[in-house]
Amino acid sequence: MKVGMRVLRGGIFAALVMMAVPVTSGVAALLLPSPAAAQTASSIVVEGNRRVEADTIRSYFKPGPGGRLDSGRIDDALKALYETGLFQDVKINNVGGRIVVTVVENQVIGRVAFEGNKKVKDDQLSAEIQSKPRGTFSRPMVQADAQRIAEIYRRSGRYDVRVVPQVIEQPNNRVDLVFEVTEGSKTGVKTINFVGNNAYSSYRLKDVIKTHESNLLSFLASGDIYDPDRVEADRDLIRRFYLKNGYADVQVVAALTEYDPQGKGFIVTFQIEEGQQYRVGSVNFRSTVPSLDGNSLASLSRVSVGSVYNAEAIEKSVEEMQIEASRRGYAFAVVRPSGERNFENRTVAIVFNVDEGPRTYIERINIRGNTRTRDYVIRREFDLSEGDAYNRALVDRAERRLKNLDYFKTVKITTEPGSSSDRVVLNVDLEEKSTGEFSVSGGYSTSDGFLGEVSVAERNLLGRGLYAKAAVSYGQYTRGYSLSFVEPYLLDYRVALGIDIYQRQQLANNYVSYNTKTLGFNTRLGFALREDLTLQLRYSLYQQDITLPANYANCNNIPGPSFNPTPAFASANGISLASTNGLGCYADGEASLPIRKELAAGRSLTSALGYTLTFNTLDNNKNPTSGLLVDFRQDFAGVGGDVSYLKSTGDVKYFQPLVADIVGLIHLQGGVLNKIGSDDLRMLDHFQMGPQLVRGFAPQGIGPRDVTNGTTNDALGGTMFWGASAELQMPFWFLPKEVGLKGAVYADAGSLWNYKGPTSWAQTGEVGPYGLDYKDENMVRSSVGVGLIWASPFGPLRFDYAIPLSKASYDRVQQFRFGGGTTF
Repeated sequence: MKVGMRVLRGGIFAALVMMAVPVTSGVAALLLPSPAAAQTASSIVVEGNRRVEADTIRSYFKPGPGGRLDSGRIDDALKALYETGLFQDVKINNVGGRIVVTVVENQVIGRVAFEGNKKVKDDQLSAEIQSKPRGTFSRPMVQADAQRIAEIYRRSGRYDVRVVPQVIEQPNNRVDLVFEVTEGSKTGVKTINFVGNNAYSSYRLKDVIKTHESNLLSFLASGDIYDPDRVEADRDLIRRFYLKNGYADVQVVAALTEYDPQGKGFIVTFQIEEGQQYRVGSVNFRSTVPSLDGNSLASLSRVSVGSVYNAEAIEKSVEEMQIEASRRGYAFAVVRPSGERNFENRTVAIVFNVDEGPRTYIERINIRGNTRTRDYVIRREFDLSEGDAYNRALVDRAERRLKNLDYFKTVKITTEPGSSSDRVVLNVDLEEKSTGEFSVSGGYSTSDGFLGEVSVAERNLLGRGLYAKAAVSYGQYTRGYSLSFVEPYLLDYRVALGIDIYQRQQLANNYVSYNTKTLGFNTRLGFALREDLTLQLRYSLYQQDITLPANYANCNNIPGPSFNPTPAFASANGISLASTNGLGCYADGEASLPIRKELAAGRSLTSALGYTLTFNTLDNNKNPTSGLLVDFRQDFAGVGGDVSYLKSTGDVKYFQPLVADIVGLIHLQGGVLNKIGSDDLRMLDHFQMGPQLVRGFAPQGIGPRDVTNGTTNDALGGTMFWGASAELQMPFWFLPKEVGLKGAVYADAGSLWNYKGPTSWAQTGEVGPYGLDYKDENMVRSSVGVGLIWASPFGPLRFDYAIPLSKASYDRVQQFRFGGGTTF
C-alpha cells in the first residue's frame, strides 16, 4: 500500500514537471513505475555542473532497501534539487541503463548596487536584502528584496516609492544586480479626526498621541509621517488616557486610515466609545496567603475612596504590593485587582486580591540584540535573576526601566517554558540605537543676551551605561565650559554618582555693575526612594572672583558721597575738585560698598553640603497638564572654605486641567538664608530676585538696593523671599494643534527682604558718610500679565508682558521679557 502511494505521488509530480519543463521521452519512461527505473545511486551521471560538485548532486538521491532507486525516490530528489535554489533547470533521463542528471546552474551575483536612493544609505539597504555578492542569483529572491526595500521607504513615510531590479549579464555565468529606486516624496498625515469623544476635545486628544498633522514646520520633525505601527500604538495611548481619567468602559474601536490622493496625505480617524466616568466607591484588601494580612499592604495603595478611577494608579499599586510581599518572604504571592461597577452611582468597588501564585522559577534570562551594550548593563535593571521566583510585576518593571534608559529602539520581554513545568525562560529582545549626541544650540533672553553652546555627549559610554558630556558656551554676557560624568550604578547599587567640573563667567550688563568668575566642582548622589520621590545629596566646592572697572572701585577707605573734600584733603589724597559737584571721587560712578568689599577681600572659596528632595507626579515633564512637582533644597556652607551659611528653599507647582483644554497652574516658592557665626553674609550669597519671582520686574529688580548717591545702585539681595503665582494656560483653538502655540494670563505676587550683608567699610562698623545708604522694605510686589508660549521646533520660546501693580520706589521694572533657544 505504501509503495502504491509513493508511485502515485511520483507520477503526479512527474506529470507536472513534464508540463513545465521540456523532458525527453526517456525521462517519462524513467519516472513511470517499471523495473527499468530501479537504478542504484552509483549509476547516476551528472552533467552541466560547474560550481556544484557531482557528489553533492548525487547526495540528493536517497536509495531505498537494497540500494535501489525507484521512481518515487527519484521524484523526491528532483524536488530537493529545485528547492536548493542553486539550479535554474534540472532534467533527469534514463540513458543506457544509467540515470543522467543534467543541470543548469543559477547565475552568480557579481555585485549588488543601488541607484536613486538618497534618503536611505547603501549600507542600510544591503543589510536588509537577501541577495548578496558572490551569492546565487534567484529571481524570486530579487523580487522579495525589491519589496523589502519598498517597505523600508514606506516605514519612513514614502508611499510613492518604486523599486525596479535590473539584471546585467556578465561573462562566466555571472550577473550584476542593480536596484533602481524612485524614492518619491514623503506621505504625511493631513488630518486626524476623533469620533465619539465627548469628554475630551479633539484638541486635547491630539496631545495624547504621537502622530501629528503635517504643517509648514513638519520638515523639522517626523511625527507627521504616516506610520501604521505608530497609529496602532496611538490607539493604546488613547485607551490608557481614558482609563487613567475614570473611563473604565472605554474602547478605541478602530483607527481608520484613508489615503487622500488630492491632498497627497492620509486621513486618520480614531473611533472611540467613551462610556461613563467612574469614581472609586470602596477599596478592600483580601488575602488567601497564610499569615499574610492583605490590609497590611493598604499603605501601598495609590487609590482612595471618592477619587476618580485611575487604572494607572491601580497598576502601580499592584506592582508595589507584589514587590513588598516578595520582600516579606512571600515570593509567589500574586496581587490581582478586581472591580465591580455600580452603573447607577457610577462607582467602582476595587478589591486587591492577594493569592498564592504558581511556584515558578526563572531558569535563564536570554539577552538578544545588544551588539554594543554590555549584558550586565541590561541585567542590573532586573530586580531578579536566574533561580529566583518568577514575579511578573518585577519583569514589567524591568521592561519599563530598560525603555527609560533610551539606549534601545525597541524592548520586548517574553517568556517560554523551561526544562520543566516549574521553570520559565525570559527572553529579552532589544534593538539598539545611537546614543551619541552632538549639538549646537543658541538662544536669546532679555537678561542674558545672545548665547551659543556646543556640546558633545554620550549616554551609553563604552556600552557600560555611563553618561559623559562636554560643553562650551559663549554669549553676550555669559561664558564658560563644563564637563560632566554620571555613573548610574555606583558599586552595583541603584545609586547614581555625578561629577561636574565647570567654569562660568558673568559679565557686567544693564542689571549688574560687576563681573564674576566662578570655577567649581560638584559631586552628587541620587536615590530613587519611590517612582515619584527622589533624593539627591551633593557636595560643592567653588571659587569666586569679582572684578570691576577702575572708576567703579577708586573710593575705597575714604569718606563717602556726602563728603565734600577740602582743598588740603583733596591734595593729600590726589582728588581733583574739578567738575566733582561735591561728590569727590564718586563723580565718575562707584560700585556699591558690599561689592567693593568683596573685591578687596579677593578670591573666596565656598565649600558646601546639600540635598534636594523631589516629589513628581506630573503627567509630562516637558509640557505638563496635571500633577504636582515639589522641590525642597538645603545647602550648608562652612565645611571648610571662607563662607558660612544655611540656605533653604522650597518650590511647589500644581497643574490641573480645567475646562475647554485650559490648564491651571499654581506656583508657590519661598526661601530663607541663615547666617552662621558672627561674620556678615556676602552679598553674592543673598537671594537675588526678579521676574522668576514676580514677572514685570527686571532681573535682580526686586528687594534691597543700594541708593547711595553717585553709585551704580546695585541690588543687594535679601535673606528671605516668598512668591505666589496663578496662571491659566489655554490653546489658540483657531490655530492647528501642531503649531504648538498657547496663551497665558497670570497674576504674581511676592517679596524679597532682610539684607544681612556689610553696611560699612570701616572695621568698627560706623555708618554715615563712610557707610552704605540702602533701602530694604518688606512689601508685596505684584503684577498681572499675559504670555505667549510656543513649543516650536526651534526649542521652547516664551514671551511675557506684565504690568506691575505694586512695587517699592527703588525696584527696577521690565515689562517685556523674552527667552528661548534651540538645539540642532
